[in-house]
Amino acid sequence: MKKILYSLALLIYTLLFCFTSFSCASKKSSISELAKACYNEGNSKANFKDYEGAIADYTRAIEFNPQYTKAYNNRGTAKSILEDHLGAIIDHTKAININPNYAIAYFNRGNSKDDLKDYEGAIIDYNKVIDLNPDYTEAYINRAQVYYSRGTSKSNLKDYNVAIKDYTKAIELDPNYAEAYYSRGISKYYTNDLNGACKDARKSGSLGYDASELIELACN
Repeated sequence: MKKILYSLALLIYTLLFCFTSFSCASKKSSISELAKACYNEGNSKANFKDYEGAIADYTRAIEFNPQYTKAYNNRGTAKSILEDHLGAIIDHTKAININPNYAIAYFNRGNSKDDLKDYEGAIIDYNKVIDLNPDYTEAYINRAQVYYSRGTSKSNLKDYNVAIKDYTKAIELDPNYAEAYYSRGISKYYTNDLNGACKDARKSGSLGYDASELIELACN
């Protein structure tokens, strides 16, 4: 059964590849159509985890349209997945230069900076995302995780407290965000708020998250 599903997936990929490759290479198309076709081809390859192929297609899209913000952003994301975080930052920065209000590009660049342990730079980017879109839940979560990481590396109580505020905001936006309760509980644990940590751990567990380790630490 797995072999059949794999073969079917491969066939679909091949058909998509052949169709979009033809569209991308068609000389009868306009420049904008060619750019879009290559961009779509890159997305298809990225969906199949062919990130190197996706990068090549996004590059072709950019060659046809040097102002293609989505192509820069998606190419940066593909590079980040392949752990080329510096290359990712360059691409996301290019997208931001073209469109300074492109929130997802700031978000993705913040993720790459975090991967490189540039915590200050990551926080600045997440701040910008929140300025542009105050309801961007993942930006609060990721910013909180940066504060948490910085707090762990520096044993900085202030950073844990800021992380708690961000996790709380994320929970306000999504009251069923189990991982946010768990992560806030951990931050509370490191500030010696064992009662708060225990409550968050139990809440996280009630939402289906495996909080057993934190429950054991904070609730006993």
